[in-house]
Amino acid sequence: MPEISPRPIRFVHHGHAIALEGVPPTRTLLDWLREDARPRCTGTKEGCNEGDCGACTVLVAERDDTAPGGVTIRNVNACLSFLPTLDGRAVITVEDLPQPHPVQQALVDCHGSQCGFCTPGFVMTMTALREAHAAAGTRPERPAIADALAGNLCRCTGYRPIVDAAERMFELPDAPIDRAALRAQLDALQAGAGPRLREGDDMDSRHPREGGDPRSHVHAGAAFHAPRTLDELAALRLAHPEARLLAGGTDIALWVNKQFRELGRLIWTGGVPALRRIATDADGALHIGAAASLEDAWAALAARWPALTEVWRRFASPPVRHAGTLGGNIANGSPIGDGAPVLIALGARIVLRRGPDTRTLALEDFYLDYMKNALAPGEFIERLVVPPSPEGTQLRAWKISKRFDSDISTVLMAAALRLDADGRIAAVRLAFGGMAAITKRAAQTEAALLGQPWNETTLQAAQAELAQDFRPLSDLRASASYRLAVSANLLRRLWLETRPDDPLPASATQVREFRA
Repeated sequence: MPEISPRPIRFVHHGHAIALEGVPPTRTLLDWLREDARPRCTGTKEGCNEGDCGACTVLVAERDDTAPGGVTIRNVNACLSFLPTLDGRAVITVEDLPQPHPVQQALVDCHGSQCGFCTPGFVMTMTALREAHAAAGTRPERPAIADALAGNLCRCTGYRPIVDAAERMFELPDAPIDRAALRAQLDALQAGAGPRLREGDDMDSRHPREGGDPRSHVHAGAAFHAPRTLDELAALRLAHPEARLLAGGTDIALWVNKQFRELGRLIWTGGVPALRRIATDADGALHIGAAASLEDAWAALAARWPALTEVWRRFASPPVRHAGTLGGNIANGSPIGDGAPVLIALGARIVLRRGPDTRTLALEDFYLDYMKNALAPGEFIERLVVPPSPEGTQLRAWKISKRFDSDISTVLMAAALRLDADGRIAAVRLAFGGMAAITKRAAQTEAALLGQPWNETTLQAAQAELAQDFRPLSDLRASASYRLAVSANLLRRLWLETRPDDPLPASATQVREFRA
């Protein structure tokens, strides 16, 4: 590849174009806002610095011709956002809201804040919720509000008055974000001109310079590459097989924030439109690009298989799902990742690319051992392919964790089951996370089920086989005996909901109702 010359990181902040040079590629938006922005934006707080508490929540806007006003606006964690990933986008902080904003007024009216540390994060999440529903002409119900707030923690007031405020904010006068102005600013940024900067801006806010490669940022020998096409990504990956691939950064950013690791050369996948695409082919298979956000990917999966709605809503939090990617979740290979068991149960395939060549594997064959996968040097995940389920297939996915919202799984079971006309099991796929060093199918349990009548006797025989399929570990989340017991209980729940005689409706077995 030719030598790559760097260019500034350009984004919109406070309605003005910002151009940053000499910034480490792993400097986070949170640190920049609090320490380097002029004026400093200290309304964005540092709490956990790992994407759990939501105190650093901001809004990020980007061009999207399919969205209202041509702009998509989503809440994300500033502590997990490396500055180069904001190139070409706009950042909106609590300081950008007109004062008092209806969301803030609603929190005052409903006594939704005490110490106030977490409040700006709540304000930004609630603003994102208000914007989304205003654009759609809808109003959320209370459970949907609770789901939206899953990524924000409050240790003072409690959630009742905050949820009250989220209901109240829809009754106050509208103060929408000016999407037309945002789109104009983003268009200008895309064209390389950018809105006029403020007088007196210092070196952190200079006009974008002309020339230079439009996709790379370099500081002190650390390079950040943001290819714009699959071919560019493939070429960069071949040229730099040692480089770290970065998607949403919801995992990798913690290596910097918590472990203080140097990441070396980074190749970001989020700038490749083809990798963010979600489409259905002529055979009905769902193709999910590796850089499609977790939110968009799970929305597409739940639209086709409504039984996945609960796992979707309980997968991390909205800010994490807006930034993270399904491809990154799969590539990570964590045995407690929530994406892999569901996709394996669905019979998903993974498309890998190296240079101009691609190959396809069954997703279950991608994982070799703990945190080891089948990727060859210079290879990357291009997309996931999820085939349509055969007619009559019943899909279930259940997550067990210490917290209901925004928590890591202790055990996750995904099951695809199909019965024949006689009530015998014609096909079954059972995939478990949290039970082994990798996400894997319960092969012996499946064998005990296949071809058998779906009754109590078959269920008990299958439950006994789980101990042959898995030797789970004991850790801080659960003991091995608990994991085996809960997996057997989940298998019983599957039987209760899918048995031929008198199956229970999901409403009889779940804590709360989730609607897509």
